[in-house]
Amino acid sequence: MPVITALVPHPRKAGRVDVLVDGRSAGAVPADAVARLGLHVGGDFGAVQTAVEQECALLAAWDRATGLLAARARGRTELRRLMLRRGVAVEHVDPVLDRLEHAGYLNDVEFAREFARSRLVSGGQARRRVQQELLRRGVARDTVDEAIGQVLADEAVDGTSAAERLARRKLRSLTRCDEGTRRRRLYGFLARRGFEGDEIREVMARLGEELQGE
Repeated sequence: MPVITALVPHPRKAGRVDVLVDGRSAGAVPADAVARLGLHVGGDFGAVQTAVEQECALLAAWDRATGLLAARARGRTELRRLMLRRGVAVEHVDPVLDRLEHAGYLNDVEFAREFARSRLVSGGQARRRVQQELLRRGVARDTVDEAIGQVLADEAVDGTSAAERLARRKLRSLTRCDEGTRRRRLYGFLARRGFEGDEIREVMARLGEELQGE
């Protein structure tokens, strides 16, 4: 009969306890699981082995999720896809995501607002491009639209002015082109970044002589 020979605090991760069975680690569990599972030195590990393995698997899934979030902010759907792609068992994914949401580490509304703010204000991207990016990451359409609308209102973002700033930077790389090529490439450049036709035409009109070149 395998016997629990020690329950010791994890040397590197606070709030976790290593379960030693016959002198060897059987894995780490949350500190609260010790009482919840009735773990004690001298106890029959065989009677609790399945439950301990489940706790260990959930902790491993939690570590994988928090590691992905540490790299950059993500929405729930995107994080779920990544966890499954990294080999986390499907039965462990949603409980961990629920726990992350409850702890405030995962929030699609806040994620969408911060993503929209960084792209619209700092990145100078078009509303449509930001919308497409958030939808691709699995954020719900109504959450996306609310977030973008809120940022546009709060920051008084002017899409045409953002397009003009990008266009002026792009023009520096088109000085050797003739006017027709310059206009065509600049239009395509702005269109690929999600700006609407009306915005692009307004920018082209504002640039005027700069588009004509010397």
